[in-house]
Amino acid sequence: MSLLSVSLVLLAAMMHAGWNALVKAVNDRAGVLAAVSAVHVLTGLALVLTVPPPAPASWPMIAASVALHFGYYVLLFRSYALGDLSQVYPISRGIAPALVAVSAVVLIGEGLPPAGWTGIALVSLGVAILAFRRGAPQAPRGGVAFAICLGALIAAYSVADGIGIRRSDSVFGYIGWLFLLEFPVPLVIALRRHRSGGAIAPRVAMLGATAGLFAVAAYGIVLYINAVAPLGAVSAVRESSVVFAALIGILVFGERPVAARLVASVVVAMGVVTLALA
Repeated sequence: MSLLSVSLVLLAAMMHAGWNALVKAVNDRAGVLAAVSAVHVLTGLALVLTVPPPAPASWPMIAASVALHFGYYVLLFRSYALGDLSQVYPISRGIAPALVAVSAVVLIGEGLPPAGWTGIALVSLGVAILAFRRGAPQAPRGGVAFAICLGALIAAYSVADGIGIRRSDSVFGYIGWLFLLEFPVPLVIALRRHRSGGAIAPRVAMLGATAGLFAVAAYGIVLYINAVAPLGAVSAVRESSVVFAALIGILVFGERPVAARLVASVVVAMGVVTLALA
């Protein structure tokens, strides 16, 4: 990966951690998620109307990614219902890079030099420190199991999008349709809220819209870089969002202990530098 690619993916990781922090700060997570998805849909509509459509060869990957994203949302809710937020997030995001790297080798023959695998290993190690510092083996098995399944889905749609974006001949066309086809998520949440007689508070909608802008920018950057950089390396640098989330937890939410989070940050930073040099 070039220094520019690494820098852009790190920026995406920061934005991803930022919008997840906004979700964590609000009790009405369904309302925030509806607003985030709505921003995705509106962005997708704008792109679909203004840029060339993706090539037919990429549509199977778009369909697969959309289906996997629906499963992602379902498992996300289920995981957080059974497990702790600060544990589910690092477990689910942490196992993705290794799965993506292996899948890229098996499916499209995309290899990495030894230094690249070392970088992925360091990033995964740093994420593991965060994931297991709170005692994952003693946590409710359902929460950990759902988090692992969530990580597998993240890896699956990352690979699907990595392949699809390269077949699309229109990066922004691919992104547009991927975002637009997410419309059932805000629609279902809005209908359920309407039937229950409730509404999304203006503050929740505003925070959700802000989070949605971060989410759109973050995933758009990752999809664009996937077109020119190894999928495993992009995924590994992207999951440094776990470290940014940990630092936000320390500085904003006052989460403890601090030592394990700082050690993990150093390990992941070493992995990112190694990937950049590789």
